Amino acid sequence: MLDTPDVATWSADALDGTGLHAARHIYANEKPARLTALALQRGEVTLSEDGAIVANTGEHTGRSVQDKFVVDEAATTDAVWWGKVNNRLSEGNFSRLCATVRGYLQGQVLFTQDLFAGADPAHRIRVRLVTTNAWHALFARNMFIRPEPSALEDFAPDYVILHAPDLAIDPASCGVRSSTVIALSFAQKLVVIAGTQYAGEIKKSIFTVMNWLLPEKGLLPMHCSANVGKAGDVALFFGLSGTGKTTLSSDPSRDLIGDDEHGWSPHGVFNFEGGCYAKVIGLQREAEPEIWQASHRFGAVLENVVADDHGTLDLGDKTHTENTRSCYPLDFIANAQANGRGGTPRHVIMLTADAFGVMPPVARLSPDQAMYHFLSGYTARVAGTEKGMGAHPQATFSTCFGAPFLPRAPEIYGDLLGHYLRDSGATCWLVNTGWTGGAYGVGRRISLSHTRAILHAILDNSLNDAATRSDRYFRFSVPLSVAGIPDEILDPSAAWTDSDAYDVQARSLAGLFEQNFEQFATSVSESVRDEIIRGSPVKRAQ
Repeated sequence: MLDTPDVATWSADALDGTGLHAARHIYANEKPARLTALALQRGEVTLSEDGAIVANTGEHTGRSVQDKFVVDEAATTDAVWWGKVNNRLSEGNFSRLCATVRGYLQGQVLFTQDLFAGADPAHRIRVRLVTTNAWHALFARNMFIRPEPSALEDFAPDYVILHAPDLAIDPASCGVRSSTVIALSFAQKLVVIAGTQYAGEIKKSIFTVMNWLLPEKGLLPMHCSANVGKAGDVALFFGLSGTGKTTLSSDPSRDLIGDDEHGWSPHGVFNFEGGCYAKVIGLQREAEPEIWQASHRFGAVLENVVADDHGTLDLGDKTHTENTRSCYPLDFIANAQANGRGGTPRHVIMLTADAFGVMPPVARLSPDQAMYHFLSGYTARVAGTEKGMGAHPQATFSTCFGAPFLPRAPEIYGDLLGHYLRDSGATCWLVNTGWTGGAYGVGRRISLSHTRAILHAILDNSLNDAATRSDRYFRFSVPLSVAGIPDEILDPSAAWTDSDAYDVQARSLAGLFEQNFEQFATSVSESVRDEIIRGSPVKRAQ
C-alpha cells in the first residue's frame, strides 16, 4: 500500500465533533476522481474496464448482525427495543471502545466526508464520516446526499461515524462478541465501526439512526424503494433482500425516488439517501438496463464482484459471495427524481419471494391485512444464498421488512404505517416474486416480465375494480385475471400438479405466519387482531 507523507494540511474544522485531534494526513470532502485515484494508488481496489472501482471486502461480505450493539444509556434505555437486534453495550465498554478506535485513527491517513441523510430539509441530519480508506469515503459520498459547497462552509455534524475497517478489536477489553464491532450511541450521537470492510455497515448504521429519530416526530421511516409516475402517483415497494425491491422500482416509465430507505411525512415521501446500493449477482443488461449501466461507469463502487486481470466483470460469478453489490449516485439513473421527494403514496406494495410456491403472484390487502404483512415481513431463503443452509427453503420473518435496523419496538412503526394508510387511502398489495407450481426445486420462479405486467396493472389502477377470489388460507383478495398474465398463474393451487400437496404446503406456511405473529397479539389494534388472530388461517382452512 502506498504511503502518504506525514503532513498536516487539512482545515482546522475537519475533525470537529469527532473527538479526534490529530492524524498523519486528512483528505477532507474529496470528490470521486481524487478518491478513485487514491484508492488505486493505495492498493485498496482494482479498476473495471468501464472505470468502476472493484473492492473485495474479505471475510465480511455482509452485515455482522450479531456484532451490532446499542449503548445502554440512561437517556435512551427505556425506548430501545432490546433483544436479538439491539444488543446492550455498557457506557464503560463503549468508552473503552471509543478510546481504542480514536487512538488508532489518530495515527492514520484519514478521509472525511460531510454528508446529509434525508432529502427533506426539515427532517435531514448532517453526518460526518471519518475512515481510513479512500474507497469507503467514495462509497459514502455515493450513498448519502452530497451538500452544496456553501453548506460545507459551516458544516457541524449531528452524527459522527468513526470507521476503522482494518482495526481488530480485543473483545475482552471492550465487552463485545468478536473483533468486529458496530456500536451506536444515540445519546452521544456517535457510530463506531471496526473490524469489517463491508461498506453496507456505514449505510445501515445511519438508517438505524433515522429509524430512531423520525418516530418521535410522528414520521414513518421505511425500508422500501419508491418511484413516481408522470401524474405524480407515488408507489412504495417494501421487501427484504432478494425480493426485487431495487429491480422493480427501477422502471423506465417512472421516476425513481430511491431504492432502499425513505420517510413518510404528512407532506409525502422523501429519500434518506443520494445513491443506490443494488444487489448485482446475475445482473443482465437486457432485464435491468438502468442498474447495469450505472454499474459499468466511472464513479461506481462494486463490492465483491469478480473481475479478471483486464477489469472485465463477471456478474454471474459467486466466488466471493451471492451478496455482490453496486453503489452509485442516484444521478447515474437517467429518470431519478432530482430532489429525492414525492407526494403522498397511492400504492403500497409488499414484495415477497415465496420459495414454497404458496403465495399468489398478486393479492390485494385491506389496511388491516397490510399491517399484518408489514409486521410479519415475510420472505423465504433458498439453498445457496447463505452458508449453512440445507436443501429446503427456509421461511424468514423480518418485522417491518427491516428488523435489523429497528431500534424501537416494531409496534411503533406498525402504528405509524396504519395511521398513514388511513390518511392516504393508498391501495395495498402483496406481490410474490418467488416460486409457482411447486416449492423451490420443483416449481419455477415467477418471470420478471409477468411481475412487471402485474405492477403496471396495479400502478395504472386497472386492478382496483378487478373481480377477485378470497384466498383460502390468508383471506386476501386475489384477482381472477390480469392483462397479459395466464389466469392459471394467478391461482397457486391450480399451478401445482398435486393439489393435496399444495394444501399441505399452504397450511404449513400459514401456521408459520400464525406462530410468528403471536409476539404482536397483545400490541396490535383490535381490528388487526380480529382480522388475523381470532380467525387463524389454519383453522379457517380446516
